[in-house]
Amino acid sequence: MADIDECKPPISIYCGANAACQNVDGGFHCRCNPGYQLLSGGTQFQISSENTCQKTTSSATTKGMKDVSISPVLEPSQLQHVAEIFESLLANNTLPGTGEKSKVASWATNVLQTVESNALETALKSPEQKIQKIHNSTVAIETRVVTDNCSEEGKIFSLNAHMNSVDIHCNDIVQENIQGPTAIAFISYSSLGTLINATFFEEANEKDRVYLNSQVVSAAIGPQRNISLSKSVILSFQHVKRKRNKGKAFCVYWKSTGGHGQWSRDGCFLIQVNKSHTICNSTHLSSFAVLMALTSQEEDSMLVVITCVGLSISLLCLLLAALTFLLCKAIQNTSTSIHLQLSICLFLAQLLFLTAINRTEIKVLCAIIAGALHYLYLASFTWMLLEGLNLFLTARNLTVVNYSSVSKLMKKLMFPVGYGVPAIIVAISAVIKSDLYGTPDRCWLNLDQGFIWSFLGPVCAIIFVNLVLFLLVLWILKRKLSSLNSEVSTIQNIRMLTFKMTSQLFILGCTWFLGILQVGPAAHVMAYLFTIINSLQGFFIFLVYCLLSQQVRNWFGEITKSKSESETFTLSTKFGADSKPSESK
Repeated sequence: MADIDECKPPISIYCGANAACQNVDGGFHCRCNPGYQLLSGGTQFQISSENTCQKTTSSATTKGMKDVSISPVLEPSQLQHVAEIFESLLANNTLPGTGEKSKVASWATNVLQTVESNALETALKSPEQKIQKIHNSTVAIETRVVTDNCSEEGKIFSLNAHMNSVDIHCNDIVQENIQGPTAIAFISYSSLGTLINATFFEEANEKDRVYLNSQVVSAAIGPQRNISLSKSVILSFQHVKRKRNKGKAFCVYWKSTGGHGQWSRDGCFLIQVNKSHTICNSTHLSSFAVLMALTSQEEDSMLVVITCVGLSISLLCLLLAALTFLLCKAIQNTSTSIHLQLSICLFLAQLLFLTAINRTEIKVLCAIIAGALHYLYLASFTWMLLEGLNLFLTARNLTVVNYSSVSKLMKKLMFPVGYGVPAIIVAISAVIKSDLYGTPDRCWLNLDQGFIWSFLGPVCAIIFVNLVLFLLVLWILKRKLSSLNSEVSTIQNIRMLTFKMTSQLFILGCTWFLGILQVGPAAHVMAYLFTIINSLQGFFIFLVYCLLSQQVRNWFGEITKSKSESETFTLSTKFGADSKPSESK
């Protein structure tokens, strides 16, 4: 397994003032900067709370060597008063009891805003000192001042407090309407989370046990308190408790409205989570934390059984259907070719779903699985669209599909469209939001930022277009049925195809419609319906296009009859050979 560099983003271990993180195989350690040492006389320690790095009395620089630091760090004492303000607020006798949620929320909002304002004010008082840091047992603060209007294009600043960090683009710190320096403050509160805990989560569910699993952090820029950003910030949190396998992480911010506050997920998105850290991004600045939910609902064993058994049967039926479409010469035409491709796509999608949907251990592999499922299901619906288009063109021309000019056109276009269009959609989705392929629970599309619509959008469009095509086909049939002529057999074929396609559209479309409805009180029922109908897709295709087809039944009958005659001939030959000696006697 590759070694993880905890000293680099997104984790960026913070070792405290006058020290730096150094990565080693299998871990990391902290070391005092050159010219500093611990009170014990050493230079190496493990975590920021052990940091006692002090300037050595002897010069640590080689004679003649110039100090090349362009961002000197202030001694912690110059931010000490901000920490003292926070500690005095904690010790204030007016602190409400934890049972009075509205008062606690109002008090916490005031504390967060006060500390942020004082930290920014302190940073801007000494703009020549670009970086200032302080950390103690209750609060850690790092500020950075920008005076050069981001001379480096695309420059990103990384600020650390305790074992948490934030990465922000320099351009979002600079305020164009402000003359002079601007600053950002990043603050981590050690104990504030015990007061504004998970009970303030606006989406708290009685069935889930939710707890705060990080320190509360704040990020603010000044002198004007602009919270909107042109680019998202990346936040890394160290867990208070190691994440359990069944735990679900939420990235949240402190949403203050009308003097009240609560934890909300709006604009905060989960990027990655492991046992020790959670990485989030946010489209705005505020106070943030990580909530962990331990769901009390165990995985429904009945749903698992239905999924495994149902999909196994569906895979068998899809395989039989594909073999039938390949081998039965009596039904070979453009429509059958489309059915074959649809069966192949669904077979591969359901096989991947059954065997790999829960392979979330390796993030890259999970993203690839999610992308493959995205492609295969989109391809299935695209082939269904081509089937509807083929049916409409056949009805309009009222000719047998095998010999029509429409068939030649469809054969030229159907493969580039059937496999090319889904590939383009998935490629664009991967380029724009590749990090949203795969979730901590399933290898599927992440619901954050509306990414699921990269699948549902094309599916809804295909269903709508097919419905329009079916209505046009029915209108054509109504006109032609008024005059029975030599075309009546073709009309009957089209009517049967229309019935089959309508049924197929209902089964495939209904499945994903039920998937969308898996929210709220009816989620459990919808999950069962989704699983059952999804498991019936392969059986339905084999039933409608094979077992209900007279030509296929005749083909099955001929195979059975041929096999029976072959066995009879073999037996008669054997008995004939055995009887010859007796005849000679």
